[in-house]
Formats: sequence, structure tokens, C-alpha cells
Amino acid sequence: MRSNMSVSEDWVVPDWPAPACVHAVTTTRQGGVSQGAFSSMNPADHVGDDPEAVAANRARLQQLLALPARPAWLQQVHGITVVDAKSVTETPQADAAYACSPGVVCTVLTADCLPLLLCDREGECVAAVHAGWRGLAAGVIEQAVRALSRPGESVLAWLGPAISPAAYRVGDEVRDAFMAHDRRAAAAFRPATEGGWHADLYQLARQRLEDCGVTHVYGGGHCSYGEAGRFFSYRRDGACGRMASLIWITAPDN
Repeated sequence: MRSNMSVSEDWVVPDWPAPACVHAVTTTRQGGVSQGAFSSMNPADHVGDDPEAVAANRARLQQLLALPARPAWLQQVHGITVVDAKSVTETPQADAAYACSPGVVCTVLTADCLPLLLCDREGECVAAVHAGWRGLAAGVIEQAVRALSRPGESVLAWLGPAISPAAYRVGDEVRDAFMAHDRRAAAAFRPATEGGWHADLYQLARQRLEDCGVTHVYGGGHCSYGEAGRFFSYRRDGACGRMASLIWITAPDN
């Protein structure tokens, strides 16, 4: 693990061989000021939380993580649009952002969907991806890897905290959407005793990454649903906050 950030229960630092200039973190639900269902570190402004608490949480994140700039927050719509985080001024509708210069913070919000972080081996480009099943099936990962303009073998990927297959039951339409793209997706679904299927977002993401030539994939060991004290889960709780997954590059002299 390479990072200049201290280990904390308030965030997860990816354990991956990223260059020293690449910094990445996923927040937990701890360390903020929000109350009730949003307790306590909720940086999402679209879930019904007190706007003042959200603003305080975002300010706290920027201070504690020593972020070089305001994160490029997105309005996520379960699509495949990828934006250049350097050009973000408002809150664009997109589900991924990339940056190829220092001091730009790419960010996605999740609470069961998969946060995927990408960087290249040289530390010149990074990306943050929000990958729920709709975005995964539609190709958001492929779009994000393409935006980096790097060969797949030079890209590293980290799978952040998402819902595990044991807790994620879906209908036939979800399995059908992936099977229509690639029959290998069958390996990521197993029948549920209650009907439908248990879907493995981590495996589906690995399949899509492999198709892009990205084989250096790390993470994928958490369950947002099962780790109730640490992570928000929309499927478990309904109204809840969100975790933020952030990635950025620092300048060589930082």
C-alpha cells in the first residue's frame, strides 16, 4: 500500500501497487457530522440529508485527506458517460470521471453499487467509476478505460466496497442483460433459493476489465450490505448516506 495518508477507520486505502504520486481512498460511514440514517460521514447531497451537514462533511473530507482541490462531484444516473474531471465546474450527469494531470480529484458516490478506481503504471492518469448493474451492463467500465488512452496492460484497477453476491439478489432481466453481451457472465450468477439470482458485481467487473486488457485487478473483499457498522447500504437500509471513492495525482514535488 502506497499512500501518504494515515490508516483510519474513517476510510479504506486501496492495497494496490499504484505509483507513489497516485492517492486513493474510499470513505466509510464514520467520521462525519450527519445524524440518523445518514450517520455520520455522508458527503452525498441528493439523499435527503441536512445540506449543512453534507457541506460540513465535504469540508472535513477535504481537510482530513489534504485534497489538492475540490472533488469533481457527479450527478450519477447509472449510465456510461465519462467526463474529464478537470473541466467539471458544476455537477454534470455522468457515472465516471478521469484526470490526466495533478491536483484534480475524481470522485464517485456509492452505497451497494461498485466503486472502481483506475490508474496507469506511470501515474499520469486516474479515473473513478460508479458501476451499478445497469452501468456495468451498458459498458461504463469500457468507456472509462478508453478515456485513459492507455493500453490495458498498463492500467491498474481497484474494486471498492460493494454489495456481495450473498446479499445481492436480482431478477432474470439483470442476468439477461449481461448474458446478451457475453455468455461468460453466467459464471457471475447463481440461482437464489427465493427465486431470481445472486449476482457478483465484482466478478462481472473483472470480466469487463479483462475484456479491456486490464488484468491487474485488486480489492473486491468487502460487502457494503454485511458490514453495517462501516458502510452504507441502500438495499439494507433504504434511506441512507453514501461512501465517496476518490482518486487523484499529486505533483512530483508534493
